[in-house]
Amino acid sequence: MSSAPFAPAVVATHGSTDPTAPLVVLLHGRGSDEQQILTLAPHLPTGVAYAAVRAPIAEGGGYAWFANHGIGRPQVDSLRETTAWFGQWLDEVAPAGRPVVLVGFSGGAAFAGALVLADPARYAGAAVLYGTLPFDAGLSTDPGQLAHLPVFVAQGDADHVIPRELLDRTWQYLLSESGAPTVALRQPGGHQLTAEVVQRLAEWVAHRLGHVMHQGAVEAGARPAPTWPTLGGELPHRAGPRPAVSWTIPQQQESQTAPVELQAYLVAEVGEFAHLHPAHDGSMHLVLPADLAADVSAKGWGRPHMWAGTRLSPGFMMVFGPRDESELAVVRGIVEASHAHASGATTLAV
Repeated sequence: MSSAPFAPAVVATHGSTDPTAPLVVLLHGRGSDEQQILTLAPHLPTGVAYAAVRAPIAEGGGYAWFANHGIGRPQVDSLRETTAWFGQWLDEVAPAGRPVVLVGFSGGAAFAGALVLADPARYAGAAVLYGTLPFDAGLSTDPGQLAHLPVFVAQGDADHVIPRELLDRTWQYLLSESGAPTVALRQPGGHQLTAEVVQRLAEWVAHRLGHVMHQGAVEAGARPAPTWPTLGGELPHRAGPRPAVSWTIPQQQESQTAPVELQAYLVAEVGEFAHLHPAHDGSMHLVLPADLAADVSAKGWGRPHMWAGTRLSPGFMMVFGPRDESELAVVRGIVEASHAHASGATTLAV
């Protein structure tokens, strides 16, 4: 690890000069700089402050030292230095209470991923554009690590800059066990932003910051397992792999479909309270308190809707259809907890 401190941040800005306005931090990739990534800002929502930060590592003019390949010990040490450097700068420009969204491209996406994995509660959202999370950087990628942190991820299916196995791993983690409500876009093409990605990114930023400004934000990140009175105390872990789920609207369960007779039982039990899906799907949508929703994600019983915390309430969840009688009892307890939450009950009946 280098003992020399990093130089002060080199920052280019755009948009609002109000020090309380939401802040979007733009992080560039290999061979780029803060001025180039700042050209994205005029295509994003107005009324927002944009800050493009120059990468403090000289190699390649970006965050290339951990963006594209496995991370060794020197790179991990440099990553820790850089995140500390960034944190000092961010605390000066965005003290507690000012919403911060990270938007990273390529190597900058990996750096944005490192920041939110290290401290998800610090951020209101993150966009991972044509890049990978830094899986080998010693940061937690446990189930539920990014619970309630809205994420936007975009990839090109012919991207040959970032190894495909890392792109696929990033896609799978964000859209499944991370617990992050993730809007995803995968397009034909390589390692470059398209007009559609920029448009969809702008919509996502607008919805996320609008939600935060008008309704507040649920603190993101992993949390201790909560008590489930409707299940006698604790939500168990769901056995086996998680089912496949569509990443486009409508959100649908695509594998491990619940037997029809168990679906019929749920229809009879919950009626119109939960949004039950057709027989070819078998899952349902409902809303849970923040801690319970995070627990459902972490233990494999469901995942957040991709619009939770942007266009829909935090805690808006897909719960997977039960595969057997024992799972039916668990899903019934989850539904009862959602009903108690909706009705404002202070005590949940077992």
